[in-house]
Amino acid sequence: MRRRSRRLRVLFAAFSLTLALPVGLTAQAQAPAQAAPAARAPEVTSSADGLTLTVPPSGNAPGYTLQVTTTQLAFTTRRLGTTVLATAGGDTGALRFRTGGGPQHATKVTAWSWKDGVLTLTADTTAAGATVEARITPSADRYHLDWQVKGAHPDRLGLAYDLKSAGHWYGHGEAVTSRGGPGTDQPWPLDSGEVVHPSFGPASYYMIDPFWYTSSAAGLHVDTGHVMDVAINEGKDGLGRFDIESADPYRATVFVESTPLEVYRDYVGIVGKPAQSDATYEQYAKPVWNSWAQFYTHVDQAKLLDYAQDLHAAGLTGHTLQLDDKWESHYGNMTFDAKAYPDPRAMAQKIHDLGFDFGLWVTLWINLDSDQYQYAADHGYLLRDKADTAQPCRVTWWNGTAGIVDLANPDARAWYVGRLRTLMSDYGVDGLKFDTRFFDDRCAPHEGYQPTDYQRLGAELADEFDLQGVGIRVHWDATAHRAGFVTRQVDKGTGWDSLRASVTQNLAISTIGYPFVTTDMIGGSSAQPAPGKQVLVRWAQSASLMPLMYSSTSPVDTIDVTTGRKVTYDQETIDLYRKAIAQHERLAPYIRDQVQQTLKTGDPIMRPLFFDFPQDKAAYTVTDEWLLGPAVLAAPQLTDGASRTVHLPPGVWYDVQHGTVSHGPKTVTGYDTPLGVTPAFVNLRAKGAAKALRALRGDD
Repeated sequence: MRRRSRRLRVLFAAFSLTLALPVGLTAQAQAPAQAAPAARAPEVTSSADGLTLTVPPSGNAPGYTLQVTTTQLAFTTRRLGTTVLATAGGDTGALRFRTGGGPQHATKVTAWSWKDGVLTLTADTTAAGATVEARITPSADRYHLDWQVKGAHPDRLGLAYDLKSAGHWYGHGEAVTSRGGPGTDQPWPLDSGEVVHPSFGPASYYMIDPFWYTSSAAGLHVDTGHVMDVAINEGKDGLGRFDIESADPYRATVFVESTPLEVYRDYVGIVGKPAQSDATYEQYAKPVWNSWAQFYTHVDQAKLLDYAQDLHAAGLTGHTLQLDDKWESHYGNMTFDAKAYPDPRAMAQKIHDLGFDFGLWVTLWINLDSDQYQYAADHGYLLRDKADTAQPCRVTWWNGTAGIVDLANPDARAWYVGRLRTLMSDYGVDGLKFDTRFFDDRCAPHEGYQPTDYQRLGAELADEFDLQGVGIRVHWDATAHRAGFVTRQVDKGTGWDSLRASVTQNLAISTIGYPFVTTDMIGGSSAQPAPGKQVLVRWAQSASLMPLMYSSTSPVDTIDVTTGRKVTYDQETIDLYRKAIAQHERLAPYIRDQVQQTLKTGDPIMRPLFFDFPQDKAAYTVTDEWLLGPAVLAAPQLTDGASRTVHLPPGVWYDVQHGTVSHGPKTVTGYDTPLGVTPAFVNLRAKGAAKALRALRGDD
């Protein structure tokens, strides 16, 4: 377990509420409580146009109607008479499937019944001899849609929606797009771009969940452990297609609420909120420095120590210095390359002497040229091949061909963990950065396990170690949501587009239930040219107003991986980066409060403006601002422009830069943003405003 003296966890605290009786009144003497009026039950009516399922308001739930078109099976969800979500029609079809290599869909409803609170529908299809049976089970703020194909053997089932029927679309997580996403593009909202995301599943390296929500306060959760093929506005077709690569019954939940935040809370109610935060206070307060974007794999002991000494001398503080990829003699050996690292224990001690913890990059992937591969294969410690389970599964990755340690095998797990602990003890390693996936779809899961189980197994493994504020990339499974890991993004480029994508991607990840977010390394990586001065500074400024800071490229100097040449930044770059670190550290007490609030509610820390201001229509398309908790509005400059437009939602906002107060909603044009300015505003009426204001103004 972790050294608790250094790695205290923020634990969820449960509070009880006691209701006191008026003085002189005993419980026995109280007047009988008024019986609450019986809630109206859902009902179904039919007409020539189809069926209408009516779910009345109940408690905080607004109620809704579901119109079922029977001439060609389709669904339209309405709240207070306004459409909030509608399936696609025409040749696309609402309930779609693939059989015989061709697309098919449900057509005319031929029978229906309403019994025991379940609406059952039977429909013909475009496939000869095949029918669709669908079951709709309503409750106060959602309905469950389960359906399957009978009389055929499909290999894919899907739902299709008319995007514009629900306004704008959000959620999903890291999106594969036609413009280079998720590395250089993350459309916000999703329908403003084109998401073309095959292999959308639980084994993906991307941080994704099968959950989407809309500006109309509708939401969709697809309950599956299979790989999906998701397309949102592909080719600007205005459709959202959510297909599952399986013949199993399609199970989905549609949420109907009054605000997008309530839809998010409904989803968190299913997958669970964090029970703790994996990061310590110090890891929230200060950046972690990682060697990857600084050196990539061209790193050795001398370079790493020079990097650490330069950071220390420049006053660029941090809690940890991590040695990333390429320290092993071979991938999977867990031994240092003796030529590049002649004395790794002394190296770790020097890093400690400079005030940093020391961390290492690790993976469960063991390359075929590792002296551990054959041992692991002979002992059955590796995942098996899907096509031939008598053989180890071999997967190609960016560092060669490898087998993957099977965490579902207790002996394999014990062997791997034992080697990690020996490594850490022998060399003075304080924590780890786990990289790559815990499972690959080319492999077969251990007997009795499913691919989704490896998200849980990976989370349980990582939870035994200090992850040093960079967390792990686990998702989809409830364990991933409840573990409370920091979530770092997929690698970004080094240009302005990647900086902007890092902001909207954090919003996407935060709002699918992973609230402890950090961007990819400040300045980006992806083997692109070193970031220019402005990108590096603006990225640091942006990250200073997020929950955590994840640093790599040194503002002192770095190596351009595309040329091998040294890039030296000027003193202003160092000073402004140091200023961003200092601002973030001053905000740490406020951020800590937001962490504790998230543990109570599950609400994200970094969130879109419309979560707090759902009636502010302009907020739904703002891509370059966010709320950090309820009190701080961040509006950093994310382009090379000299000014920007700032949108202020309803409220009383203190402009930190100018010391003035504005009343929202208001749009400020031409807000000057010289390189040393990071626009930020404090909602003076929000909880935590005083603490945030002191931090952002630098008050003693």
